[in-house]
Amino acid sequence: MTVLSNPLAITSHAVAIAAFNLSWLTSPLAIVIVVSLVVGLLMVVLFGYTSDQKAIGIAKNQLKAHLLAVRLYRDQIPVVMGSYGKILRGTGRYLKLAFKPLLYVIIPIILLVVQIDRYLGSTPIPPNTPFLLTVRTTGGDALNDATLDLPPEVTMSAPPVHVPSTKEIVWRLIGSKEGEYELKIVAGGESAAKAVCVGSGLARISTVRLRGHFWERMFSSAEPALPENSPIESISINYPDRNIELARYGMNWIWLFFMLSMVAGFIFKELLGIQI
Repeated sequence: MTVLSNPLAITSHAVAIAAFNLSWLTSPLAIVIVVSLVVGLLMVVLFGYTSDQKAIGIAKNQLKAHLLAVRLYRDQIPVVMGSYGKILRGTGRYLKLAFKPLLYVIIPIILLVVQIDRYLGSTPIPPNTPFLLTVRTTGGDALNDATLDLPPEVTMSAPPVHVPSTKEIVWRLIGSKEGEYELKIVAGGESAAKAVCVGSGLARISTVRLRGHFWERMFSSAEPALPENSPIESISINYPDRNIELARYGMNWIWLFFMLSMVAGFIFKELLGIQI
């Protein structure tokens, strides 16, 4: 009764509930669930719009009929063998009908997964936690004379380690304060920068910066390419992997996304009456 009669207590209680709800809605698990449902729906609708639904329905019915014939006439070898041949031809016909719609579905999903992985694939470096910065060079002077320029919030916790066999230099660093910082590497008279994110929560993270390797950069880097004439081939940071907890079991968000989107797709398929 005392709490209810105190406007300040009521307001504080309401703010706490709202903050809890907002934090849950912006959690990685909630984001994966929402994205999976939306992608499952769009996947089914896009497949239905770009496919020949009537032809797919006929192909599936013919496959069911041939499978039923195998079960009904299993004692008649010629009939069974003929049904198996028709099943193979029917499967090829179905795959031909589904190939083009699947391309329309798969390509946007891959691009979407790549972008979301920038946020959900790794976590920022926690403050006051050591992390490794690895620079791969072309060797020679670039390997021996490379230096590192750090902002005040990031410090070196150990001398750099040179690995001649892989032409790499490894620095162990510590970020003392949350934020996004630029680490500058100078090697062979050329300089290159790498962003590092220190903190918690969701942030757009790039684990590596590369020279060339267009397709690898498309999938693993969110930063511009290093100059082609740079003596530095790559700069990487060992960000911690993010695991999403579900029923006390941690997993990478991509596995959870594919499982939930497939389940959502089958549900929406039945609700919308779309043949897949």
